[in-house]
Amino acid sequence: MAHTSVSVSIPFETTPISDRDIRDINLRDLISNIPSKYQDIISKSVLIHQGSPHVYQLRPKKEKFGTITRMTVGEKRVDRINKTIFFLGETGSGKSTLINTLANYAMGVKWKENLWFELIKEENSNASGSQTSDVIVYEIFGFEDETLPFSLTLIDTPGFGDTRGVEHDFFITQRLCDLLQSEDGIQETDAVALVLQDGTNRLSDRMLYVLNSLMSLFGKDMEENIVTLITHSSGVPPKNVIKALEAANMKCARNEKNQPLNFLFDNCLNEDRTEARDNLKLAHDRSVNAMEKFTDFLEKKQPQKLEKTREVLKERIGLTACIENLKERNTKSELKQTEVTQILEALKKHQQEMKTTEFTVEVDESYKEKQTITCSGPWGLGLFNDGAVCCTVCEENCHYPGCTRAKSAEKCGVMIEGHCTKCTNKCPASDHVKENWIYVTKTRTVQKTIKEIKMQYEQNDTEADNKSSLLEHLEKETNDLRAEGLQLLGEAYDHVVTLDQIALNDLSLSIHVHLDFLIEKMKETGDTEKIQKLEAMKSREDNTCLAAVRYFGRAARC
Repeated sequence: MAHTSVSVSIPFETTPISDRDIRDINLRDLISNIPSKYQDIISKSVLIHQGSPHVYQLRPKKEKFGTITRMTVGEKRVDRINKTIFFLGETGSGKSTLINTLANYAMGVKWKENLWFELIKEENSNASGSQTSDVIVYEIFGFEDETLPFSLTLIDTPGFGDTRGVEHDFFITQRLCDLLQSEDGIQETDAVALVLQDGTNRLSDRMLYVLNSLMSLFGKDMEENIVTLITHSSGVPPKNVIKALEAANMKCARNEKNQPLNFLFDNCLNEDRTEARDNLKLAHDRSVNAMEKFTDFLEKKQPQKLEKTREVLKERIGLTACIENLKERNTKSELKQTEVTQILEALKKHQQEMKTTEFTVEVDESYKEKQTITCSGPWGLGLFNDGAVCCTVCEENCHYPGCTRAKSAEKCGVMIEGHCTKCTNKCPASDHVKENWIYVTKTRTVQKTIKEIKMQYEQNDTEADNKSSLLEHLEKETNDLRAEGLQLLGEAYDHVVTLDQIALNDLSLSIHVHLDFLIEKMKETGDTEKIQKLEAMKSREDNTCLAAVRYFGRAARC
């Protein structure tokens, strides 16, 4: 009997399939169940799981703008509307899965099609570490009118409050600032999605810290664009999460009950459907229903410009830099005061001997030393161009920590018109370097003669000042250090006042962690008006803010 040859034409490419795989997989069923509209995208994807559903890993086009990574699926059309969404949340909240859910919804994937596309590769991970290690921009083009009349730009961020500590949370803030300040960065947003996991049963210090940190990123004008996406939901109203948001005085869009506007999602849409299929179908339908409501919100909401948020992030980073420099100046000033006191006591003790005898004085002398810092990004991730911008003339750290954007000192944000705005002498940019080290102030005990001490100060002064006495030189240097400290204190105060005026959260942790230090230093100046202003800010601390401060303090010590 003759055998008939059957040819199966495959109109798209998947991962290579061996002869044995061909025997095991019913290719005819696989092909016939996939709509033609996905064949092009599947040909550019990787089949990572054959089953129910078939799971494909998308292969977005990867490119850099500034220091930020952009991943693009499809081709952008300038004549179509685009909606931009920021995704923020604590570690383990399910941001990556939720972004994948939104991508599948935008692509028009239906339950019956037995498909799932991963925009972000999902891996097994515990709740202690964030799956996302950097701010990444995802773009989805070419599926307009499948379910949405617009394309999408989705900004994924690392999780707040994980085991990498508060330094990593500061890093997230810096990276968002990099994104907003880039020429090709994000200029406006339609929504900020605060992603929280359902099932919260108590208001821990960590939870309040995360909520406080997230609210501290944006300007007051963003309030109506902030919504809550609740993951791992069973569909039951999330009473505990709502209580947490209310207790944290969350500034966000509100529903008809004046509760924080929220949408409920179940994070099991990509799970194997061979078991508990009916339950998974119900979870799928609930999530699709929530996605419909969320995208309806997006359609009605006008995009919000990000100038105010950009200013908030800039002020936060400026405040941190000022505080670090101010502490360094205070240390230097205290060490100099000790040195001056020792010299004065020696002069007084040997007043008669000075006329006839040269003698030595033992003093604690301050000096600068280079100290290596990690240059591969927080926690050795190796992703970022960080480091410190330092002035080699003043021997000062002009931008540290947080200098991730600039590839060289000349391009650092502290440089204006070719000169530094932070170092003592406002030196030219050419006197600065960006390296993996910073200057640290140390002390050493040395023996000096009075003649050597005089020469030390005379060599550093102009000819017009050479006639000044040693005591006058010492007093001048001490006063100069004090003046530099006062200038930095004034700058830090201005940052705090500005943040208090423009930041969404008027009880921002980024302000309150510095208040005690600023109040103490301001009392030394006797400026009553500024002292009262700072103390009034501190008096607004409530239990929520104090809980966030407690967590911050514990995490910073770990």
